[in-house]
Amino acid sequence: MILVISTGNFMRIIFLTGLLTGIILAGCGVASRDQVKVDHYNLGKPEKFSMAESLLEISGICFYKGNSDTVYAIQDEEGKLFRLKWGVKKPLNAKFGKKGDYEDVAIVNDKVVVLKSNGQLFSFPFEESTWEDVDSTIEFKGLLPTGEFEGLYGDESTKRLYVICKNCIDDDKKHAVTGYIFQFGDAVSPVGTFQINVDEIKNYAGKVKRGFRPSGFAQNPITKDWFIISAVNKLMVVTDSSWKVKDAYPLSGNIFNQPEGIAFDSQGNLYISNEGDDLAEGNILKFKRE
Repeated sequence: MILVISTGNFMRIIFLTGLLTGIILAGCGVASRDQVKVDHYNLGKPEKFSMAESLLEISGICFYKGNSDTVYAIQDEEGKLFRLKWGVKKPLNAKFGKKGDYEDVAIVNDKVVVLKSNGQLFSFPFEESTWEDVDSTIEFKGLLPTGEFEGLYGDESTKRLYVICKNCIDDDKKHAVTGYIFQFGDAVSPVGTFQINVDEIKNYAGKVKRGFRPSGFAQNPITKDWFIISAVNKLMVVTDSSWKVKDAYPLSGNIFNQPEGIAFDSQGNLYISNEGDDLAEGNILKFKRE
């Protein structure tokens, strides 16, 4: 016997099958990949702020003392610090250096600090962030081992800088990822290191292909937990204040095109920046603390 199904009937079957599957999953308490909840944040319900062409390749973002009135951002091609009001698409910028692969930014001790992918740090007074051309940029070399770095975090309360490896020679990234801590004042002085155990991540995420490669991280001002994102792994890892992994969450490609930067405001709201591509604009996604 041959069963004949018309195109119209076939599409109805597909639709009803998908609908039924969704109902079954919901009834079993299985969340959609786009509805992952991280602590007090629903990663499926962002407020989206699309970037101008100049920030297509937005990488790091931060705030000044947690004030969300202005977002400070960099992109990984030009030595410029961008500043923009939420929802105002045209950014202003201050040129601090030559073209290069700049990955993250922090503001500590009334100074802006920018991380280059090779581990070099650039710093200039925060008051010059409104200038068209910064004229007092200081460059710090030789602080970090040979490798690739994308994550920088500045702690205003302790005046410390944290830098995490994405791909370092000294690391076996399949088992551990190392970070470096510096006291930041007139000079940058090393004060310690930390490690994230990749095997602990696997306990929550299963396989971590190609090792764990962080692209950004920030500390939640409310819980003091660390939130670490990886564009390569499409993953968000949450650790406690001592870097012990508490959980790991998948980041849906439907929402997170290429997550590169992360920041919290003083109210504990979460922000994640995504690089754009030929089909999508760069953006910043805001997740309100619920």
